[in-house]
Amino acid sequence: MHDPRSVGRRRDGPAGDGGPMMVVIDSSSPVPPFEQLRSQLAKQIQDHTLVVGTRLPTVRRMAADLGLAVNTVGRAYRELEEAGLIETRGRNGSFVSAAGEQARERARRAAADYAAVIASVGIDAAEAIRIVRAALASGPTPSHQ
Repeated sequence: MHDPRSVGRRRDGPAGDGGPMMVVIDSSSPVPPFEQLRSQLAKQIQDHTLVVGTRLPTVRRMAADLGLAVNTVGRAYRELEEAGLIETRGRNGSFVSAAGEQARERARRAAADYAAVIASVGIDAAEAIRIVRAALASGPTPSHQ
């Protein structure tokens, strides 16, 4: 359990070797700390606040800065790596990955292909969006896991 002093604790400033980064962990939030960290870093990567190639602080440094357990930060980093947003280069550290950009581009192409199919079969945009929402809610299909 985190003591109340960890509420609003932040990790500001350069991320590893450059790039601005701010993370705030709210210990009173029902969202687990690893998920708060994971989602904030993912958002900063996706909105290019953290650019490709930015070196992230070590797990130990991030844990110390935020007042979190090393395993908590490690879990957030592992999930970011599994999502292709960061890559770990052994003792050299963890870096924002270009794979995240490639994944977004792949998603944009798939969306364009989907839009073309929808137009060709005469489904309106509202229905097409409902179909996408249902597909996202049901999770990945076995062939896409």
